[in-house]
Amino acid sequence: MGFLMLKNIHIFSALISFTLFFMRGLWVMRGSAMMQQKWVKIVPHINDTILLGTAIALMISIGQYPFVEAWLTVKLLALVAYICLGIEALGLAKSDIGRSLAWLAALIVFLFIVSVAITQSPFGFLYSFML
Repeated sequence: MGFLMLKNIHIFSALISFTLFFMRGLWVMRGSAMMQQKWVKIVPHINDTILLGTAIALMISIGQYPFVEAWLTVKLLALVAYICLGIEALGLAKSDIGRSLAWLAALIVFLFIVSVAITQSPFGFLYSFML
């Protein structure tokens, strides 16, 4: 599979991941029965596996790796933060305000990850605030 195809699959999977997380957050906050649907519990994991797989394939194809390239290191660390915040937002937080704040923070971190990927800078969209 060529670089452009991998990149497009990765971008599309990221968009799906964002959309699914956004919707699941809304459903959790509303107490919706949608969160009990089987597909809601399965599809995000399948999509995120594709997202991670294409990320690894892209790293190998361009020969850039976390802890060697600063922007990929930041992207990886931000991904860990996003996952932790997502876990809080979708279940571990004990209060509605805690879930809402974790959800909002996770969305911001996700957008930061995208900005790091686009700019290939460890500062992502924060760079414009540093000028």
